[in-house]
Amino acid sequence: MSTCASVFAVSCTRGQSTGAMALQRERQLNRFLIEVERRALRIAEISVRDRDEALDLVQDAMIKLARNYAERPEGEWTPLFYRILQNGIRDWHRRQKVRNRVMVWFGRSGSADEDYDVTANAPDPAGRSPEAEVQTGEAMQRLEESVHELPTRQREAFMLRTFEGLDVAGTAVAMGCSEGSVKTHYSRAVHALRDKLGDHWQ
Repeated sequence: MSTCASVFAVSCTRGQSTGAMALQRERQLNRFLIEVERRALRIAEISVRDRDEALDLVQDAMIKLARNYAERPEGEWTPLFYRILQNGIRDWHRRQKVRNRVMVWFGRSGSADEDYDVTANAPDPAGRSPEAEVQTGEAMQRLEESVHELPTRQREAFMLRTFEGLDVAGTAVAMGCSEGSVKTHYSRAVHALRDKLGDHWQ
């Protein structure tokens, strides 16, 4: 079982929900959480630039999904999960802004992990020369830094559509906005990244 999903055992058995159907539901939810964890963690890492914080955010989103939406149709879990996660990320940024303002009074920096490498856990490309690996690593680093610098809503739309592969409707549910807004945010994100990355854009 994966790192985050193994932290807690999801149980969907509530009230009168017992027996084979409840057990099947629990297995479906656990399978969903295992499948979604890696992509969700990557999205959270790019957003907050701290692996431990990202892991906490993903775990919290999993717990909330299991607690509040386990009985919803399985097809709704993905957009609901990412909406919970994105809300958690926004709350995290708000807390960080408050913390940073407070820390100014003590003459200290609000970030202790500025040298964190968000691509450190990415799999090594097989069969490539060292030069190609370096170029790929540099391109990925520039991409992730550029994605992190996008306005919040553009970053959310880009990551949900590109990294998670949600369609426009699912992204709209996850972001809590209209499909038209998703298209606008995503288009602006793509154009901004192309302008910034130039030759690195794939």
